[in-house]
Amino acid sequence: MIDKKLRIVPLGGLGEVGKNMMVYEYGENILLVDAGLMFPENDMLGVDYIIPDFQYLRDKTQWVRGIVITHGHEDHTGAIQHVLELINAPIYATPLTRGLVENKLSRGGMLSKAQLVTVQAGDTVQIGPFSVEFFHVCHSIPDGVGLGIHTPAGLVIHSGDYKFDHTPVDNWPTDYARLAELSEKGVLALLADSTNSDRPGWTPSERVIDPAFQEVFRKAKGRIIVASFASLISRMQQVGNAAIQHRRKMAFVGASMVENAKIARKLGYLDLPEDLVISLEQALKLPHHEVVLMSTGTQGEPSSIMGRLSTGTNRQFDIIPGDTVILSSHPIPGNEESVYRTVNRLFRRGATVIYENIAPVHVSGHASQEEMKLLLHLVRPKYFIPIHGELRHLYQHANIARQVGMDDEHIAVIENGQVIEFDQGQMRLGKRVPGGYIFVEGSSVGDIGPSVVREREALARDGFVLVSLSLDRNDYSLLEEPDIVTRGFTFPRNGDDLVSSLGKMVKDTLQVDPFASQEELEQAIKTFLHNKTKRRPMVFVTISRV
Repeated sequence: MIDKKLRIVPLGGLGEVGKNMMVYEYGENILLVDAGLMFPENDMLGVDYIIPDFQYLRDKTQWVRGIVITHGHEDHTGAIQHVLELINAPIYATPLTRGLVENKLSRGGMLSKAQLVTVQAGDTVQIGPFSVEFFHVCHSIPDGVGLGIHTPAGLVIHSGDYKFDHTPVDNWPTDYARLAELSEKGVLALLADSTNSDRPGWTPSERVIDPAFQEVFRKAKGRIIVASFASLISRMQQVGNAAIQHRRKMAFVGASMVENAKIARKLGYLDLPEDLVISLEQALKLPHHEVVLMSTGTQGEPSSIMGRLSTGTNRQFDIIPGDTVILSSHPIPGNEESVYRTVNRLFRRGATVIYENIAPVHVSGHASQEEMKLLLHLVRPKYFIPIHGELRHLYQHANIARQVGMDDEHIAVIENGQVIEFDQGQMRLGKRVPGGYIFVEGSSVGDIGPSVVREREALARDGFVLVSLSLDRNDYSLLEEPDIVTRGFTFPRNGDDLVSSLGKMVKDTLQVDPFASQEELEQAIKTFLHNKTKRRPMVFVTISRV
């Protein structure tokens, strides 16, 4: 018998900022909302990015009726090519989001497999048993939508990333009227963005950035370099407007920035005069006071353009004294250290650096507490599930729901993998499913796990000691002195004595127990080194029997 309960299964975005992905399941029908990635934390060495764990979907691929992408940011689109390797289903997206997804799939060689369907805010699309209404929401990228998902079990509203900006750069505010109309139909559950739930008040309008840009452009005597996310189209427009007023030419730097600007201009979401935008090569030949460059790399990634500029390793151009660098972004949680290290290096190289703490050159694209209260009042859901955020954000969003009068039993704070079921209008927790991290490293997807990452962290922190032993295959006697090699681990000043002592300890151990195993020798060496140095390098022993 087919289960007719509505099941909501979060595979990403609940417990972290990023890799957003939600499953709506009714019977043998699944609607996927978003397929994002998350950038690695500082201790995830070698990891390029992280995607949701799709294990829950592996035996249900034929149930997936469609994939809806709410907007074009990486934390909602970045895993789409990996999803398409597993699932063959139509992808529904608004025009700009579709353009960005097409570009991403094309780079990954997956565009020919994709079934892309363009939708507009205001459209309603039937996807299996789900009737999905798309309503416009403001965010830091144009063409964002929230979803009214009509299911046989009731109406669910999925907010996507949103804010209530009354004066957005594109003059297209969030559709309050549609939210109110959906509320009149009776909302079973609201799933709403929690990213800024710890920020009181209202998120400022994108328009507050314009005066700050005008002030920086007025004072800058040399080149201006604005760093932002490649998908932040509204910021491109604001930089372009300031460049026009201050008679500067504008160049985009970085493949993703160049490509996204090209797509946005083609689709009419970025209105820049043809003679304003020039190539980087042309910009580098102009007088410094006539140029503004717009680049990626706001999160301090060492391999990014801003990261390379801060260390003097960028190929095409370098920071020179007199440059003004504007970091028009907010550090993603966990990236603060690398961002401020980059800022310090840019100062050291002679740049004037303007960032969020200095001037209002960035505002968030996410709702703050008062906007969250307004959404709850507009929608009046029976049940509320905070989504998109670390656990602290989800709990704070739940507190906000309590403040506006919702009962505890109608609020569910859950993490990835925790199933929510709705049956005859009642909510309950279902059986938990996998909802962890899948690490992507080059062409490797899911081949390394947390244990390998922990080993890399230990190697980076403490280094390693390798002891190679040659033993007689007959009597297991030591044929030559132990060969000791270290990397990332240095002995103290009396190191020669310590190396000799370590070699003697190994020989003594083998004399007492010629058949000591590799693991026993490694443990003995670890204990010896910690007693002598108070450090814990990784220890490896190799044994050759000759």
